Amino acid sequence: MSHSNISIFVPHLGCPHQCSFCNQKHITGQSKLPNAQDVEDAVNIAITSKKYDKDSCEIAFFGGSFTAIDRDYMLLLLKTAYQFIKNGQVSGIRISTRPDCIDNVILTILKQFGVTAIELGAQSMNDFVLEANNRGHRAEDVVKASKLIKEFGFSLGLQMMTGLFKSSEADDLYTADKIIELQPDTVRIYPTITIKNTYLEKLYTEGSYAPQTLESAVALATKIEDKFINNNINVIRVGLHSIEAESYVAGPWHPAFRELCDSLRCREQLAKALSKKAEYIVRVNDTELSKFIGQKRSNIKHFEDLGFKIKFIPDNTVNKSDFIIEEVK
Repeated sequence: MSHSNISIFVPHLGCPHQCSFCNQKHITGQSKLPNAQDVEDAVNIAITSKKYDKDSCEIAFFGGSFTAIDRDYMLLLLKTAYQFIKNGQVSGIRISTRPDCIDNVILTILKQFGVTAIELGAQSMNDFVLEANNRGHRAEDVVKASKLIKEFGFSLGLQMMTGLFKSSEADDLYTADKIIELQPDTVRIYPTITIKNTYLEKLYTEGSYAPQTLESAVALATKIEDKFINNNINVIRVGLHSIEAESYVAGPWHPAFRELCDSLRCREQLAKALSKKAEYIVRVNDTELSKFIGQKRSNIKHFEDLGFKIKFIPDNTVNKSDFIIEEVK
């Protein structure tokens, strides 16, 4: 059974800064602050699901800077969630927060109430980029907080963004390399999306900011994901979960962003294995078939344009990470 989260959004509460890209209401679709009853209701609904597995299910507080919110309110949410850990209905609590909102006192509290994983919004490891996007912290804060979190025995997650204002592809690859040095257990990769009522919208409107194209964002995210995979770091998300359609202004938004990355990876792997322009049958595991074909048969069309005619055949005897090529004589 795969890992699952019971996600509870604490929208933009506790954030001491208004980052260039951020309008949490439009990202989460929520503005109401959850109370104890909301937490209980979310868990009670989740445990009736067919996919529910108490050993792999966590309560996840996302959306704001959890450790920066009012202390009494934070404790209310933690105590409510902790009762489900004590009775064995969930395996732990996952929170997301800012790197500069972590210290020994906070981590002691989180440990006391069953928090098992902490995700930090690093976003960039370039101080110039962080300052340009009003993050209010430095790369060194990410380093210090990450080390402290690991010392306390929490699972460490780091989140990064590509295509930020004043960032380049080289900056984003640098961020990925610095994150790898910190050896987190999990990472998330988010392309920057410009949404309404943000500083980034102002920059975009006045022509000071040019967002990534979907094609360039997919190519870069795939490259970065490969870096993490090759260093045995679990990539648990590529691309935003969702945004409100009416809030979108610009940028590489796609509801199946990670699938686009997977398809590009399959295309690149296959391209290296094709020796000459000819007709081929390529056998792949059934679970990987759509990735190799690509959305709207994009990979098939790509190779056809290059002079390769390829027919993909599902074959569950082929390992998921592999494929078998047969030239048609």
